[in-house]
Parts: sequence; C-alpha cells; structure tokens
Amino acid sequence: MNSFTKFSLRFAAYLLVLCYLAGDLYVFNGPLNRRIQSSNPDSPESIAKAKANGVVARVFNHHITRSQLDFAIHERLWLEGKNMNDLSPAEKKLVTYAALGDLIDHQLLRVKTKVNTLELNIPIEEIEDRFERFISRFKNKADLQVFMKSMGITDETTLRHRIAARIQQEKYVAMRVDPLVKVSEAEIADFYEANKEALKLPKRIRAKHVFIATLNKPSDEAKGILEKALADLNSGKKDFAALAKEFSEDYANKENGGELGWMSKARLPTDFGEAAFSMEKDKPALVRTKLGWHILQVTDRKPAEPRSRKDTEAEIFAALASEKRHQAVNDFRTALRRFEKEKIDIFDDLLTP
Repeated sequence: MNSFTKFSLRFAAYLLVLCYLAGDLYVFNGPLNRRIQSSNPDSPESIAKAKANGVVARVFNHHITRSQLDFAIHERLWLEGKNMNDLSPAEKKLVTYAALGDLIDHQLLRVKTKVNTLELNIPIEEIEDRFERFISRFKNKADLQVFMKSMGITDETTLRHRIAARIQQEKYVAMRVDPLVKVSEAEIADFYEANKEALKLPKRIRAKHVFIATLNKPSDEAKGILEKALADLNSGKKDFAALAKEFSEDYANKENGGELGWMSKARLPTDFGEAAFSMEKDKPALVRTKLGWHILQVTDRKPAEPRSRKDTEAEIFAALASEKRHQAVNDFRTALRRFEKEKIDIFDDLLTP
C-alpha cells in the first residue's frame, strides 16, 4: 500500500469520526451529546434532576433544598410567634420568599467571603461558643442529627465549619458596611429635640428569669420542667441562681442567676413585657411567651423620670447607628444579589408551601 493510499484511508477515517461527532452533537442527540448535556447545570436534564431531588434554588450552582427552606421558614415564623397554618396564601408566599432570600444571600456571602478568608480569622473560642449555643437549641442528639441531615451536614465537625463560615460572613458584611455608618452631633441634637418626651425614662423593672425555648421542644415538656423548678424554688429546695444555671437556655445570663437587669416595657416583646410589668415584686411565676416558657421574678421597680441630652447621647447614637447599619446591610445585600443575578436560579414552581 503506497503512501497516498494510506493517507486517503486515514483522512477518510478522520472524516467519518468528525461526521459522527457532528451528528451526535447536532443531529440525533447521541450518547456524547447526552453526556455533555447531563453535565451542564443549565440543561433541561440537569434542572429536571435537581428539581426531582428537592432543589428549589441554585446560587453559583450550590443547591438550596426544600428541607433547608422549610427549616428557614419554621425558624423565621418561630421568632415572630407565628405558625404557617395560621397564614393566608399571600402571607405564606411572602414568608417563603423572604426565607429563601436569606438563604440566597447566605450563599452569595459564602462565595464572597472565601476570597477574604485571610482578613477574617475567627478565634476558635468564638466558634466553640457559637457552636455550644447552637446545639443547645436541640433537646437531644437525635434531634440535632435530624436537623443536620436535613441541611446536608454529615457530622459535628462539618457543623463547626458551617458556623465558622457564618461568623466569617457576618464579619465580612461588617467590614464592608460599618465604615459607612456615621452619626453626627447635629443628628443627635436634632433627634433629642424631636423626641424629648419619648426619651424620658419610663417606668422600669429589674427582673430575672429561667428560660426554656420551644423552637425544638414541645411546649408541654418545657412547661413541665419549669413547673417542677418553680415548686423547688417556692419550697426553698433550690434558689433562683441554681435553677438558672441548671435549666435556663438564655446563655447571656444563666451564669449570673438569670439577671436581666433594668428594663422598660417598650423595649420588651409585647407578651413578655405585659407579663413582667403586671407581676408583683418578689413573687416568681410561670410565664408563656412566643419564644418559650419562663420562670420570671420582678426584683425592683423605678418610676418614670426625665433625662438630659447628655444622659441620652449614647442611646441616641446607638439607635441612629443601628438604623443606619440595618439600612446599609439591606442595601449591600440588594446590590450583591443584583450584581450576581445571573448566578441565581429560583424554581418558582416548587415554592408552594
């Protein structure tokens, strides 16, 4: 066989392969084309497969599942003292998209934070403190494992990594937003003049509590624990500090006897404030709020009294800074979502609660 014949056969073989590839890809949807399509996250096949696996949205192709969304909805409603069954269809849709928005923002920040990891070093003590406070929300290991499985978390080490990432995201947002939050002396003065009456010191109480949350615990179970604890308190078997240390899930004050300090009614959740301000001094009682059950005791009271501008400056500064920071964070999140909108896919047909 001469060289020309060999070349002709080789060329024909190459041409045949190219023709087959062209047909596979563009004509008869052969195995190669199907494989390429299945690996393309934006292909109909990939989208159908994601939906079948409970994916309701994607951010940079990171999947947000229905179980993750349901937990976010549940937590949001619990904090507001609401139940999904009590909402109208329009309200259900609103809370669903609000919870999904938070999950989307979380994933966007997760991506952005990765490139700033060196600037956002988190002390191990801070991670452990957040981890311990998080797992305390579950009454036992089994409930924690159910939650972790629903969120795609395989073990506690992975959970710690997730918590560390969330802290990093918070610090990343603060790094971007806090320099923009400035409050001037003129703003403080204007606020004081416009709100003198409202800035008067209202009636105040000093109180302490033992608290058990009902987010991941049946209400009757939490109530039963505190009923027995209250009986032990009234009989003198245990004092308030011991009960707070043993049972309270308010980790900000359980080690100091459950002390809440001085409080005004306007600064408290309505259900908690109504109960606290109607109680007799030094008579502990069981109180139910939207967040859980409390043994609550009022230990002192103060009448209303006026305050000078100097006395209110720190409070006014904090209030104005908080308002500005809240708006700045919302603006930052909105801008980030708008900038990365091409990387966000929401499957609206799967979002019916």
